[in-house]
Amino acid sequence: MSVTTVVVGMVRGMVARWPANPNQAAVYELLRLLGRWRSQMLANTYIQLQGRRIWSGPFAGMDYVDHATEGALAPRLIGTYESELHPHLAALAAEGLDCVIDVGCAEGYYAVGLARMMPGVTVHAYDIDAKARAACAELAVRNGVSDRVIVGGEFRPDGFEAFAGKRTLVLVDTEGAEVDILQPHLSPALAGMSLIVETHDVYKPGALATMMQRFAATHDIVRLDQQPKIFEMPPFLKPMTHLDQLLAVWEWRQQPTPWLVMRPKAKGPA
Repeated sequence: MSVTTVVVGMVRGMVARWPANPNQAAVYELLRLLGRWRSQMLANTYIQLQGRRIWSGPFAGMDYVDHATEGALAPRLIGTYESELHPHLAALAAEGLDCVIDVGCAEGYYAVGLARMMPGVTVHAYDIDAKARAACAELAVRNGVSDRVIVGGEFRPDGFEAFAGKRTLVLVDTEGAEVDILQPHLSPALAGMSLIVETHDVYKPGALATMMQRFAATHDIVRLDQQPKIFEMPPFLKPMTHLDQLLAVWEWRQQPTPWLVMRPKAKGPA
């Protein structure tokens, strides 16, 4: 059964359940469903015409996947996914790192991408989902970085201590569990690490404020909010409608999920 057939069945079921005067929320959910369907169709077209290699951005050329374990595939393939982070990743790479800790690695977009981007760095990738871990390990093999991408399961909040003293970048995208994972009183080593954290008030109210409060004393914090995408389109996308061009880089977010880029405060003279 094709994706389109499944979606048509879902649309019919949704509309059949509508009251005589459906509210905006009902229509909005239908719009999201159709938008995600079209986004997947665009990803399929990209793969048919371009293959699985990422088109642009810091991970350009990476052999990626044809099915994401979660979220939108098209913007990852095009290279615009979370482009707000790109200059910060480039700055951290230029400064030099020993390792990356990627908690919530999914199929390895960042774990493998950063391993390719920074050849001397070891990436420790963690996810509680077994399918995601398998996908991440397989992606690392296909991109020739399996010796530097170490895949693991649950990451406990005191686990950062094992990396104390190393030049470390911590990436956390865990749908609200950032509040549970990032507890500086359990891992004092966090004070010396750079962090990029996606916050999820949508799943755990107060997550953003909690993260800022916990790290205000030890880190300089920059909040990043999602911005419109300006990008070099793959050839197949240029003649398509403006709506398709927008949906190709839509990241499927239900609500804003700001990132916090947190760098250790400079220490003054002794």
